[in-house]
Amino acid sequence: MPRMEKNNPHGIDIQTQVSYLPDQSNEADNRFVFSYTITITNLGVAPAKLISRHWIITDANNNTQEVRGQGVVGEQPLINPSQSFEYTSGTVLATQVGTMRGSYQMQADDGSQFDAEIPQFVLSVPRVLH
Repeated sequence: MPRMEKNNPHGIDIQTQVSYLPDQSNEADNRFVFSYTITITNLGVAPAKLISRHWIITDANNNTQEVRGQGVVGEQPLINPSQSFEYTSGTVLATQVGTMRGSYQMQADDGSQFDAEIPQFVLSVPRVLH
């Protein structure tokens, strides 16, 4: 059985992968477009349904926007033990660098709800950060 961390008792593992989209960006207009792929894996012993999301997106000027909504990409996936759900979405920043973090509101099999924290990750135009 997987070891559960104190801050992740339900065993939801979240991995992120970021891409900069130069063809959709316009640096002259301070428009920097990024896609991110999220993989949510259920390392726990019970199914969990993703109900909603809460993102905190911060650019290099410390401007923060919060995004809340039902599900992800129009879905509220049920993730069974040892299974993963992967999706790709995107965001636009006014600076070349920023961060995203947040949480997914999940519902366990017994109806109880819990938050799965999304660790902060960096959005960066290539070759801007060393």
